[in-house]
Amino acid sequence: MPTLNETFSVSNPDHAWSIISDLNKLVPCVPGAKVASADSPESVKAEIDVKMGSMGMKFSGPVEIVEQDDSSRRAVIKAKAKEAGGQSNADGTVTIEIGGDSGKVDATANVSGKAASMGEGTVQAVLKQLVTQFTGNLSKA
Repeated sequence: MPTLNETFSVSNPDHAWSIISDLNKLVPCVPGAKVASADSPESVKAEIDVKMGSMGMKFSGPVEIVEQDDSSRRAVIKAKAKEAGGQSNADGTVTIEIGGDSGKVDATANVSGKAASMGEGTVQAVLKQLVTQFTGNLSKA
């Protein structure tokens, strides 16, 4: 199960937290992702297009903030996705914390099916790219 820990700079912690605590704003910060439908700011159905090696895959499924602490600016987000028309599944947990002028992302992913056949190194590289671009987008948002 690939894991990744990234830190990033935050110019406006209050604004960054307002994005993190609303999945309608947070999901579009992930490269290739969009909100397909929203039940609430804490629960959405999302879609993401991911390129793994030479394969392009589209995943969709629920994304939910399962823990949120406004005082410590910490959120735990779970996603469970299935490849559209395929046999791959992906689920993950992302913990995001904002403290002062920096933030931290801890992400774990579990991938099965065709996507997993690409190998853990490829899955890890894709996860790193997504998280790095996400933190860049979040710090600019």
